[in-house]
Amino acid sequence: MMKTLYSKFVVTTLLVMIGSLCIGFLATNTYYHQVIKEKNDAKNVNIAQDIAKYIETAKPDDLDNYFTTLGEIGYQIYVTAGDEGEFYGGKYRDKTLSSNTVDRVLDGEIYHGMRDFPKETFMTGFFANELINTIGVPFTYENKHYALFIRPDIRLLFSEVHTILGGLILVMAVLSLLAMLLFAKALIRPITLLTEATHQLAHEKFDTLLDIDRADEIGQLAVSFNVMTEKLQENDRIRKEFISNVSHDFQSPLLNIQGYVDLLKNPLLTDKERQEYTTIIELETKRLSTLTKQLLLLTSLDQSTRLLKCEPYRLDEQLKETVRKYRWQLEEANVQLSYQLEPVTYDGDAGLLQNVWDNLLTNAIKYNVEGGEIHVHLQESSTSVEVIVEDSGIGMTADQLQKVYDRFYRADASRTKQGTGLGLAIVKQIAELHGGTVQMESVINSGTKVRIVLPKQL
Repeated sequence: MMKTLYSKFVVTTLLVMIGSLCIGFLATNTYYHQVIKEKNDAKNVNIAQDIAKYIETAKPDDLDNYFTTLGEIGYQIYVTAGDEGEFYGGKYRDKTLSSNTVDRVLDGEIYHGMRDFPKETFMTGFFANELINTIGVPFTYENKHYALFIRPDIRLLFSEVHTILGGLILVMAVLSLLAMLLFAKALIRPITLLTEATHQLAHEKFDTLLDIDRADEIGQLAVSFNVMTEKLQENDRIRKEFISNVSHDFQSPLLNIQGYVDLLKNPLLTDKERQEYTTIIELETKRLSTLTKQLLLLTSLDQSTRLLKCEPYRLDEQLKETVRKYRWQLEEANVQLSYQLEPVTYDGDAGLLQNVWDNLLTNAIKYNVEGGEIHVHLQESSTSVEVIVEDSGIGMTADQLQKVYDRFYRADASRTKQGTGLGLAIVKQIAELHGGTVQMESVINSGTKVRIVLPKQL
């Protein structure tokens, strides 16, 4: 059976109150035995001696009446001459008293029963209503020796004030307990709402928001939960959009391949048509291969535990090799490329950064114009390395520029250009893994400039 937080709080509160009561009682009991008991004994010895002195000097006519009066005003009295004694005032719970004690008092000793009362852990001697817990003094009346044993009657010492104080403490304890229970209920209610909301999230209901307006830690938790919910909702939207885009980007080339394969089965095709269809199938196959590789790369980059394999290498040589690799595409697209590369040794993951330069250069070629130009710059400062790829291509609008890093986004909405829409997302993620930034400027029909800034020390 699950124990709720509220039941735990109630049980804990009760245990704290009971524990506090026990500790308080033990502390009070110890204080009485160590400090108050001896003082209380001395005070009552003085009272008993005053009574004995009065009897011996004033010689009251009716001693029995005198002791009765003392008993009525708040004392428990036992008087004996060694034989049978008389009790006055409140009754003793335990009337046991050794004859040896009586004899010593009759011989003139003072009996310190309160001072010498046994120290009992769970019994405060002040409240022990026993005959041995008294003060004993001798007195003489009409030439006869007596022993007087006396103690205050605790029941009569509790006045109306003590009753009111006791009632006040009881009411305070009850009201405090009720207040704590109500406070616990109010405190736990938002946690209950939070628990229910997390159950909703577990069932992918990402529109669940908490309506908790508080300024304390629970309020901050509710705000954080709502932010998390919004993030999950956004991630769910992106995930569904990602699946839709992947499905579309896989389906289109697959349908094209299937369609042109069916056409190739026609025995009446001319060699020219057959070559044309074969070329299209080859392009679509390459497109699928590129898409698969980029998806695998993005999956690898998304792993938070992926470690960069950083080592020093010549960045300028890597960029030159990239240019040489795409020379045939430059010639085919009739695009001129120039570069200005300072000799730079950079400590980074050469394999990942190669993907950056590949994507930037192929984009610059793909979205350029006939007879266009591409300029590649590499320069080094004291704190960073900067790579700029600038083209004179078709450019982008401000609205398109804001979306270029979104996965599967293509400024060419009709998707007539060969591409996956993943390239710049990969570029941005690799640059950020190296602690760098990507800045892009573009003007429609004037070209695009991409600036990659990589810090020297990761």
